[in-house]
This record gives sequence, structure tokens and C-alpha cells, in this order.
Amino acid sequence: MTAGGKSEGSEAAEELEADKIRLVMALRRQGIRDGRVLSAIERVPREAFVTGSFVEQAYDDHALPIECGQTISQPYVVAYMTEKLEVGERMKVLEVGTGSGYQAAVLAQLCRRVYTIERYRTLLNDAFKRFEILGFHNITAQVGDGGKGWPEQAPFDRIIVTAAAPEIPLELANQLKVGGIMVVPVDVDGEQGGQMGSQKLVRLTRHEDGANVEELLPVRFVPLVEGVARES
Repeated sequence: MTAGGKSEGSEAAEELEADKIRLVMALRRQGIRDGRVLSAIERVPREAFVTGSFVEQAYDDHALPIECGQTISQPYVVAYMTEKLEVGERMKVLEVGTGSGYQAAVLAQLCRRVYTIERYRTLLNDAFKRFEILGFHNITAQVGDGGKGWPEQAPFDRIIVTAAAPEIPLELANQLKVGGIMVVPVDVDGEQGGQMGSQKLVRLTRHEDGANVEELLPVRFVPLVEGVARES
């Protein structure tokens, strides 16, 4: 117990809650306007998706390392991509790259069901445990090659990709409904794994006779890799 009668655990929880409020206010100042997205960010405990000493940095606005050499994305990027996805509450969303599960958890606050694919079984198992503990029951997850999507569950209203593709992944775009939207980071000039600033976020909207592609902003993501990872 501290001098004020509070346990260290309760003080830490209060500090994290204060950090979360500051983050949401900062996201609003940075231009995130969708109240549903901000509310989803506020409801999902990011500290549950990081481990060890990084818990104290859970609401800092930067990416953090997770297992298997991957990262949990910067909160601003999560909020921005989610806002640009324009998710409705009755929609079915595909996420490529589960990672820690944080992005899927945010999406689960906004739509009917999230389908998420991860190539690392370790990451998927950890994320699934978090979903169960936190009560996110509208997320379906599987190990697989994210670049191939989830054709058995297609078409999707929305698709979000959390790894950089060498070019717009048409196999995923073809799994969108007409009128559907995909947000995906793409390597500039198709040079996968290039230097900082060599990726851009794009939004693709599918139409009856093709698609419209809008460039959004420079980003930095791990590369989208083919196949399922072989783990030791």
C-alpha cells in the first residue's frame, strides 16, 4: 500500500487510464474525427496486447515490439486506418495480419464480425487468448497465408491489411463486395522491404466495373510475407 492507502496495482491502473484519455485527446487533435473510432480505441485496453516492460508504454503513440519480430501498430495509425475503412455495425471485416490482436479488437467494437488471419501460430494463439479473456466473441481467427485472404468467407464488406504488400493485392481486392473498401500499405515502386518512407497507405473501393484507388499517407509496416511461418 502507498501512503495514500492505494495499492501499487490500483495506482498503475489509474495511470494507464489517464494515459488512455490523453491518447484519445491527442488522436482527436491529430485529426481523428469519427466518434465511433475514438470510442473503440477508448474501450479496448491496449495494455492487454503488449507484454513485460512495454505495458507502461501502452498508450504512448508509437509502435511497440511483440513476439516473432512483429510490432503492435502506432495508435494513430490504427485509428487512421480504421477511420478510413468506414466500418458499419452490420459489416463483415477481414483483417490480414492479426499480430497482437489489438487492431482486430478495435474493429470488433464497430462491426458484426471480424475474420483475422495470421501466419505465426504463436501470435494467433496469444491473440485468441486475449480475445477470450476480454470477451470479444465476434472475432474468428485462423493461421494462414494472409495474401490469399479467406475465400470461404468472402465476400467481405471491408478488408484491412496490417503488413506492406509489394503492390495492391488483387486476390484480396477480389474478395470485396461491390462497394467494399480495402485499406492496405503498399511498397513504393514495388520494392518490398525498402527504406523508411518507401511505403504508402492506399484505400481501394471496388465498383462493378473496376476499382478506385486513393493514396493516403506514408507509413512503415513489416512486409506481407507469403505462406505460413515455420516456427522453432
